[in-house]
Amino acid sequence: MKGDNKKNQYRVNDQIRVREVRIVGDEIESSVVPIRKALQMAEEMGVDLVEISPNANPPVCRLIDYSKFLYQQKKKAKEMKAKQVKMEVKEIKFGPQTAEADYNFKLRHAKEFLSDGNKVKAYVFFKGRSILFKEQGEVLLLRLANDLEEVAKVENMPVLEGKRMSLMLAPKKPAQPKKQQPKPDKSRVPKEDKASGSAPVATVDPEVSEEIEPTATNEA
Repeated sequence: MKGDNKKNQYRVNDQIRVREVRIVGDEIESSVVPIRKALQMAEEMGVDLVEISPNANPPVCRLIDYSKFLYQQKKKAKEMKAKQVKMEVKEIKFGPQTAEADYNFKLRHAKEFLSDGNKVKAYVFFKGRSILFKEQGEVLLLRLANDLEEVAKVENMPVLEGKRMSLMLAPKKPAQPKKQQPKPDKSRVPKEDKASGSAPVATVDPEVSEEIEPTATNEA
């Protein structure tokens, strides 16, 4: 049933009941023709006339084998789905006076979440009179951001909302290595210089942009 619904979402051949259509296809110049001529062209080519843009004026139809067209659509949808990255927000909770061992434990978890492509929302929860230590909570969150700076970027600085101070971190994209330009081989000396025994001509590195001004001479 699901496959049938997929097939029925496109009108094909005689199901297309309009006066004229714009036809497209492989090695076919786009043009507007009467529906009768479009169907005749499809029959002569041994393919189907598939309506791909019914809301266009006139509707756009593709000259292609319908089974091949459905396969292409299915493949395209699968590729688009694979490219979509599902990002979740993982929460990590601290206290205003979190112990060092507990901090390191949660730091490792934050790195794992970020490496998996997820965001991390770290927050410090203040209970009762612990709100007096809000500065310590801010320092803790800033320390976390600093410890994760190689793998995360800060989306917002620590913000106090009620009894919670939160910090949002997003994963960094890995930096692409820069392409190194090949340096000229200075070991190669022209044969003319070797034969004549003259002093080798100084080579100028093309990467050096400094211009050398000629030395002024005093005329007698």
